[in-house]
Amino acid sequence: MSQVNKGYLPLPINEFDRLTQLLSKLLSTQESPVIIPGEAILGIEAIAAGISAPGRTILNIVTGPYGDIFGKWLERGGAEVIEVKVSFDEVITVDEVATAIERYNPCALSFVQGEAVTGGSNPTKAILELARQSNIITVIDSVSAIGAEPVLMDEWGIDFVAIGAQKALSGPNGISSVGISLRGWEFLGSNERAPRNSILSLLDLRRPAHSTTPFRVPANIPVLEARALIEALTLIEKEGLDAVNRRHRLASAALIAGIKDLGLEPWQRNSNGYSPLTTTIRIPEGDGDRLMIGEPIGIVAPGDGQLYNKLLRINHFGVNANQHSVEEALTTLAKLVQQEPSIAIAAQKLIWENEHE
Repeated sequence: MSQVNKGYLPLPINEFDRLTQLLSKLLSTQESPVIIPGEAILGIEAIAAGISAPGRTILNIVTGPYGDIFGKWLERGGAEVIEVKVSFDEVITVDEVATAIERYNPCALSFVQGEAVTGGSNPTKAILELARQSNIITVIDSVSAIGAEPVLMDEWGIDFVAIGAQKALSGPNGISSVGISLRGWEFLGSNERAPRNSILSLLDLRRPAHSTTPFRVPANIPVLEARALIEALTLIEKEGLDAVNRRHRLASAALIAGIKDLGLEPWQRNSNGYSPLTTTIRIPEGDGDRLMIGEPIGIVAPGDGQLYNKLLRINHFGVNANQHSVEEALTTLAKLVQQEPSIAIAAQKLIWENEHE
């Protein structure tokens, strides 16, 4: 009889609990995040479906395409959606958020923490502080931030946070998670329109705190992806989340130093808004043919959607958040602009060396 691959065996409760514990630690929370049986976009849509209802005013901050999508899902649920949108080569400012909160008095606020598509990172901690002062429910898409920058759920007062493993965590994309605070669960439970008996139901995924019926692992949890995520998060735990965050910060800083020496301009206009996950490069109008590529070259990729002919994106995340990958990307960029890469490589090398001094 052939040996059964463990990856195909059902997920027992001890492995499910191990995954939940690793996710709690990753999000720095005492709560147990729910496990989403699919890519993170499913969890994000489930949040929108769960919190949206007529009579609720939700402030949706849009700094990239996913914010646009989330706002449409909120509108579908009947909420009044107040959109604060900036150009995709900028991130939101704290003053803009404060003004909108004061003017519209929303019950909830939503935004993307780190924008992989635009290379921007919003001032998350400061925005959450404003929300706490006004007792506003907070909703964050941290799929592109987790592992590249801090996501401190309990300390920062995050009520809903969606995460995925396929970027900075070097994990699978077929399983994801949503962290929900006690206040978030109350907000969900008070919404009569929140889905039940649905793939979009977060309430159905909550593990009962007190029940006489033994808990069973949900049958729709993808077993192979769950085990792959356990392995990825175990490696993150071994390296240390702070060290993983630091690798991403260094890769970003090194690339910025290198591209500037190549005479290239970051897409993001404010240096305080650079994402540690991806670095984006502006394609000059009228002189950008040399930077136009049709498909990725290593970790150098064309822009997505409406940004295709406006920027290049350097995907220095996960296993590619290292000096070697940064050097390869700078060499590729130097070839595109027909320059010698040595000066740019020397500039990025200094960033890594100074970190270890």
